[in-house]
Amino acid sequence: MSGTPLLSVRDLSVAFTQGGETSVAVDRVSFDINDGETVALVGESGSGKSVSALSILRLLQYPAASHPSGQVLFQGKDLLSAHDKTLRKVRGDDVTMIFQEPMTSLNPLHPIERQIGEILKLHGAGPDTDIRARTLEMLEQVGIRDAEKRLKAYPHQLSGGQRQRVMIAMALANRPKLLIADEPTTALDVTVQAQILLLLDTLKREHRMSMLFITHDLGIVRKIADRVCVMTDGKIVETGATEEIFQNPQHDYTKHLLAAEPKGKPIPLNDNAPVVMTGDGVRVWFPIRKGFMRRTVDNVKAVDEIDVRVRSGQTLGVVGESGSGKTTLGLALTRMISSDGQINFNGQDIGEYSFSDMRPLRSDIQIVFQDPFGSLSPRMSIAEIVGEGLSIHEPSLTRDERDSRVVAALEEVGLDASTRFRYPHEFSGGQRQRIAIARAMVLKPKFVMLDEPTSALDMSVQAQIVDLLRDLQRKYDLAYLFISHDLKVVRALANEVMVMRNGKIVEFGPAEQIFDDPQTEYTKALMAAAFEIEVAPSGVVNE
Repeated sequence: MSGTPLLSVRDLSVAFTQGGETSVAVDRVSFDINDGETVALVGESGSGKSVSALSILRLLQYPAASHPSGQVLFQGKDLLSAHDKTLRKVRGDDVTMIFQEPMTSLNPLHPIERQIGEILKLHGAGPDTDIRARTLEMLEQVGIRDAEKRLKAYPHQLSGGQRQRVMIAMALANRPKLLIADEPTTALDVTVQAQILLLLDTLKREHRMSMLFITHDLGIVRKIADRVCVMTDGKIVETGATEEIFQNPQHDYTKHLLAAEPKGKPIPLNDNAPVVMTGDGVRVWFPIRKGFMRRTVDNVKAVDEIDVRVRSGQTLGVVGESGSGKTTLGLALTRMISSDGQINFNGQDIGEYSFSDMRPLRSDIQIVFQDPFGSLSPRMSIAEIVGEGLSIHEPSLTRDERDSRVVAALEEVGLDASTRFRYPHEFSGGQRQRIAIARAMVLKPKFVMLDEPTSALDMSVQAQIVDLLRDLQRKYDLAYLFISHDLKVVRALANEVMVMRNGKIVEFGPAEQIFDDPQTEYTKALMAAAFEIEVAPSGVVNE
């Protein structure tokens, strides 16, 4: 790794101008990436990681964004001053990027075959038959099951983890020299996360590909990065070899990051607590129709005869790989999608309730969705988003009372309440997730479905959110259905754990039993991927 760096970022500053006021988001950041090297950029939400990465390919919204200082030298050429034609050649070919939120990055109108094929065609991949074969190869490499059947699928027909894998396939399709990966494993379950890390490492070594790896998961950093740059408040405060940073951190902020992880144990389960939500024989099948008459020839059994019980003050953790049916089960229980079987909430049979029938119960049944950006209206301020439920379910509140409740909810999830008049695009991914949690909690519900609520959060904020959810549960006796691929977070919150695969329960029991003594091979594989992955000297991920 000697000689001229593949990428050299020198004194890069990024400023944003809005309403006549200018704020500096990145302040004179410098780092190099050599051939075949992986550099990790770590720090909490809002530290400037993603803004720095987007600046490399000039993907920020100009002229609102500007660069008061700096150069971005790729193979000796400054991309900040490069002509648009030069940038188009570099983007998607020499330098590619995996974005943090796949649902907003994929075109909802095109099937994934076309979206992956487009980037291949633009950069001269060859005839359509070669493009289709390469597309299929990439989908298989990133762990999409039944890849050929998925070629015609649209983004909304895929799970969050599957959409992220499609984004990774798009980024790797042209075998770039530099891959910028902005939280590439955020939406992935632990087993596929291990596969993706192994894939990225293999491609890096085979093609001497370099990576700028942005993540809040320090465990991943240790597995994959050669060097680490630690960012906070728009500045790099410490940089060095990965093991040196982990073994001997110098800066107080780095020490804070390394010490942050979800801690504590779940609130003890009271077996006499009232049952809040039950599901008996819950089934969600999606028909597969073919032919001119669109007859049903088969069914996708997303949820297949599932029984569920959640008591007041209890957290039921639901784990499993992407596409296992976790989120579909949660949506069925909350009556966001239709299902067969019996569903009972607080002694009330809601299995046949329509959307309008459910409206009076929505204040008691809340959801925190997986994709915070997609679930927040871009046209509403944060105060309007968090306060909307209060306007509907507590119309007697005065404007000041409603604003006071919004302020309290935002402060509970660790956000500065003075930012409540801003809009979702002005916040980082982690901050948007906290807004989504505040929106759910402001109504003080009885049952909350939490669909990957910490997936977009950095480690220290994960720990805060886990503590917050536990405190709210203890204070209000909340029942949680906690869906997550992060088993460390599940272990800190869940009393009982349900392991799902292909729409069915493969194992269920007390959390301690599931984590310490799993019975099925599938559960054992999940636990091994989450807690026992080690890194060989070559950097290859081993299970």
